Amino acid sequence: MLVALQVVAVAYLIGSIPFSFLVARAFGVEDVRRVGSGNVGATNVLRSAGKAAGALALLLDLGKGAAATALTGRLAPGDAVLPAVAAVAAVVGHMYPVWLRFEGGKGVATGLGAFAPLAPMGALFALLAFALTAAATRYVSLGSVAGGVAMAAFAFASRGPDPVAVAAALTAVLVVFRHRSNLRRILGGTESRVGPPKE
Repeated sequence: MLVALQVVAVAYLIGSIPFSFLVARAFGVEDVRRVGSGNVGATNVLRSAGKAAGALALLLDLGKGAAATALTGRLAPGDAVLPAVAAVAAVVGHMYPVWLRFEGGKGVATGLGAFAPLAPMGALFALLAFALTAAATRYVSLGSVAGGVAMAAFAFASRGPDPVAVAAALTAVLVVFRHRSNLRRILGGTESRVGPPKE
């Protein structure tokens, strides 16, 4: 029990490191929560601080998710459940970081990084679903939701209801919940798109 609590706490704290906030500030944006979409994530950093800042924020958010699950392997070697728990804890940390009064991002990059060591093919499938959906619709938010759902679906299809699949499903629910305002704007035709419109 003590190890489990340590894993959850450490994974949450790693996930809660507000890299997007810090990167945006380093690139001249005082508070990324007060510009653009208000989201503490790589897409809003890209739009408000530029491509280099967005790419750096994305890599750091991916890295902290992977670090949370990798560290769990050291704290609880051979445990099949705790790495999956750590993945969810890292995503929750990104979404609700204690350092920013629980105003965080939407957990997509952190989730992808966290599940990549646990289910590499599922993470690849999620990335493909994200890319195809975002390219077809030019909605990053819709691509993010598609990626989260695809990760969970692939995990259940390939692994059955094991701890990683259950954690992926829970993460997908969290990602959809955090994107609920984006989905409402998509339905209303007011969601921002990326890239030039197709001819």
